[in-house]
Amino acid sequence: MRFAVLGPIEATTGDGRPVRVPELKVRALLAFLLAHDGRVVAAERLIEGLWGDRPPGNPLGALRAKASQLRRALDEAEPGARELIVTRPPGYLLDGDTDARRFLETAARARAAADPGERAGLLAEALAWWRGPAFADFPAEPLVRAAAARLEEQRLSVLEDYADVRLALGQDASQIGELTELAAQHPARERFHGLLMRALYRSGRQAEALEVYRAFRARLRDDLGLDPGPELVALHQAILEQRPELRRPAGPPSPAPARLPEPLTELIGRDDLLAELLALPGTARLVTLTGPAGVGKSRLALEAARRLSGGFPGGAYLVELSSVRAGSGPETAEAVAAALGLRDDGVTGPDRLIATAFGGRRALLVLDDCEHVVEPVAELTALLLRAGPGLSVIATGREPLGVAGEVVREVPPLDVEAAMRLFAARARDALPGFAVTAAQAGAVETICRRLDGLPLALELAAARVRALGVRAVADRLDDRFRLLSAGRRAGPAHQRTLRAALDWSWELLTEPERVVLRRLAVQVGGCTLEAAERVCAAPAPIPGDPAGLLDPAGPGAGGDLDPADVAGLLARLVDRSLVVRTGERYRLLESVAAYGLERLRAAGEHDGVLHRYAMYYTQFAECAETYRSGPARHRWVRRLDAETANLRAALEAAVSLGDTRLAARLTGSLGWYRTQTGRPADAGTPPGERRAAAPVP
Repeated sequence: MRFAVLGPIEATTGDGRPVRVPELKVRALLAFLLAHDGRVVAAERLIEGLWGDRPPGNPLGALRAKASQLRRALDEAEPGARELIVTRPPGYLLDGDTDARRFLETAARARAAADPGERAGLLAEALAWWRGPAFADFPAEPLVRAAAARLEEQRLSVLEDYADVRLALGQDASQIGELTELAAQHPARERFHGLLMRALYRSGRQAEALEVYRAFRARLRDDLGLDPGPELVALHQAILEQRPELRRPAGPPSPAPARLPEPLTELIGRDDLLAELLALPGTARLVTLTGPAGVGKSRLALEAARRLSGGFPGGAYLVELSSVRAGSGPETAEAVAAALGLRDDGVTGPDRLIATAFGGRRALLVLDDCEHVVEPVAELTALLLRAGPGLSVIATGREPLGVAGEVVREVPPLDVEAAMRLFAARARDALPGFAVTAAQAGAVETICRRLDGLPLALELAAARVRALGVRAVADRLDDRFRLLSAGRRAGPAHQRTLRAALDWSWELLTEPERVVLRRLAVQVGGCTLEAAERVCAAPAPIPGDPAGLLDPAGPGAGGDLDPADVAGLLARLVDRSLVVRTGERYRLLESVAAYGLERLRAAGEHDGVLHRYAMYYTQFAECAETYRSGPARHRWVRRLDAETANLRAALEAAVSLGDTRLAARLTGSLGWYRTQTGRPADAGTPPGERRAAAPVP
């Protein structure tokens, strides 16, 4: 079990699940014990800390009760964890793994590192443990005040070391803003002012550097009656004399020390793919993760980078590209340079600057959300890989970059078991104590299947459990975009709701691709390329129709796309992770199909395409009927078996459109099939039931 004190008090199990510690005084007891870091805290001090000058009638008994509650909370989350709370005269101790220990250990390793780049990376790692002020829940408690102050002093010291080593690596202008803020927050802290003066001077702002010194000296004299220390006085004199030792270090600039963000939740259901990614850097320098919107590519890439970072002495860097304007080449390179803390000198150009900065460093670069800037990212990545033999890249997007040597790994939706685990975990975050009961299991499975195992959709649905309950969420999935509209408040805008994620994908399509995607949405249970061509474009003769029964004429049969173009457009949609190809069939995830139907109605095409759909499958059934006897019969029975859901949906479409003649043709042409195979009269299942039972890919 792990404990976090660098921010609000938290406890998590070994597999990352949060531990719920009930009742304020029990949480306070946990904080008091953690503040003493494995040392015994006397019972009298704990009683005073918990109850002040108004102790209960039996203070020792009340303290034992609180300790028992704390042990029970830990043990319920992780059996055996109660042993972490030790009774030892004259009181209690807790000897657990804390983020404070990890922070201090990492900072010590950083200070012992000889290489500036390695030292910077370790200092950044140490600072990443902080989530807010230490013991933020109990800032005024005497039993934690000293520990909190000691940790805060250590944090400030690490911040100073971090800024110092970044200056040694040539990072000056990129941290002026941060140092200005730190100097203002800590007006008596001399080292922050000295670091700010050096950064300003190296950026060609000598007058401002001297003004920082003047203001600091005046404030120190007015407030404390003191003068600056000898180191700051010497720095001031060196700036006045413009001494050579203050100049920017020779050689190419280095990227800012890597600081990968700390994941807020556990990664669920990706063990096999993660293990494969962790093995790839030895054989592949560019790995691109592709997959549909909301499938969790970014989360997987971040976890892989965190696990791999130890093998890259030059650091692991995350660059998020979602805010870059679509298709902008220069802006893409500038965004990457800015994220790495590199300042364009106006001569080299941002792409060459990045390549020079990495040079021979063995480093890992994660380029996240590349789909809207695929071409400029591909060009930049190719340049970086050629220029830096030690650099490896993980990219995420809806489609591959198309760079030589690229290894593409598709991130599929979660299987049902993993999807249910994810849903339960996120529902537990919103509703502590939530567990999937036997009575709820069917509804949870329905939610996971109908949301296609997409982590984004599952997390949004799980957040609704607190207000609606599991069954109500499952019952409202036909209106999923409204149901899942209360999204995340953090992160890129297109990752906050299901609709926003699909809107993002839609906006990146060309108009012909949009036409095919929205028209493909009428297909139920997938379709063949032939069916896609006939329904999505102007009809063409179908091979294998010697009787000429598949007459292309009929109401709604026209189209503004040539059938020959549909195959290429369909391939593009597969590449962009919007259409799933399985064998010879193409299908949409249910959420993508629901979105496509909305777009189809908005375009005013719904009834026309639906009639074309019903016409195609009626003609398909009539063609099959001509082969009801003879050796070809078995092949056509298999084809009809594969299309039962579409045949049923086509019949419903004909009826809903009021075309009773077409409905009668379809029903009549399937009589022999029902007779010979024993199939029921409906020749399939209703689309809604089909969708609910569809397996998660």
